[in-house]
Amino acid sequence: MRAVVVHGAGDVRVDEVPDPTPAPGEVVVAMEWGGICGSDLAYWRHGRSGTAELRSPMVLGHEAAGRVVELGDSVADLQVGDPVTFQPALLVGDGTMPDRLAGRTNLYPHVRYFGSAAFSPHTDGAFSGRRAVAAHQVRRLPDGVSTQRGALAEPLAVAMHAVGRAGDLTGRTVLVNGAGPIGALVVAAAKFAGAGTVIAADVAATSLEIAEAMGADSTVDVSSQPLPDDVELVVEASGAPAALGAVLRATAKGGTVIQVGNLPGTAVSAVLGDLVTRELTWIGSYRFAGEIDDAIAAIAAGLVVDPLMTHVFDIGEAEEALRVAADRSTGSSKVMLRLG
Repeated sequence: MRAVVVHGAGDVRVDEVPDPTPAPGEVVVAMEWGGICGSDLAYWRHGRSGTAELRSPMVLGHEAAGRVVELGDSVADLQVGDPVTFQPALLVGDGTMPDRLAGRTNLYPHVRYFGSAAFSPHTDGAFSGRRAVAAHQVRRLPDGVSTQRGALAEPLAVAMHAVGRAGDLTGRTVLVNGAGPIGALVVAAAKFAGAGTVIAADVAATSLEIAEAMGADSTVDVSSQPLPDDVELVVEASGAPAALGAVLRATAKGGTVIQVGNLPGTAVSAVLGDLVTRELTWIGSYRFAGEIDDAIAAIAAGLVVDPLMTHVFDIGEAEEALRVAADRSTGSSKVMLRLG
């Protein structure tokens, strides 16, 4: 079968690799769709993502969906033909966490994640013809949710986790700074959670158009306009340190900033004085815990993800797909790979 394998910085190939067979408790899924994420781009461009450094070839991809084609022993709750997506995180060890972190499995210290080089050997991702997956990581897609939409359950879960960190959104005004794929999904998740008004801000007109299609009530082009003043809840989804000063200034005194945009792991220059003088609450948001199930249910209930999917490439065009996803001038948001 074919797989999208990153061999090093700037070196991605579509390799022929052996078909998997299921171990007890696993199923084999014929992959149909994958969505390119920022971490996929980081491994391809830099040979690393955050603190995880590529040391050997690795199959990319953690946003994916397909259909079950083979069952391993002891699998009883799935059937061949089931359309499925995945919880890409697998806890290593007994899963025990301190009481103060109960349920927050995204903060467990040792996690193997699809398409991650955090461990050696690396954990292959799902951009391949087939993949063997532990049955407990598999999520069946309900009627009406295609595998193409189901592939976006993982990034939607990230957005829903960020929104959930803010508490009850009913009737509240929310500013989302950064309207890339995660920011646009935060817009949709905030509206789904009952936010009264959602404002999306970005430097790219095409990203703002997508945010509007995902439910934003208004948009701000920050290449020519300032952020609005005194917004009580802001979700920072750009991950750009240079934007932090303006984001903190836009937040109302005593307000809250949810940081879901992935900030660099190295020293940066940022204007942070308003964090103190405005008595802001700055909350981090990392991946997700149980929200993968919430995301699937939300898509089934009508949360719209289609506007996010701007480009589709076949698996053999993976390198071009990565180039398009990395270049915002192409108008890309979520670039999809047709894996099957």
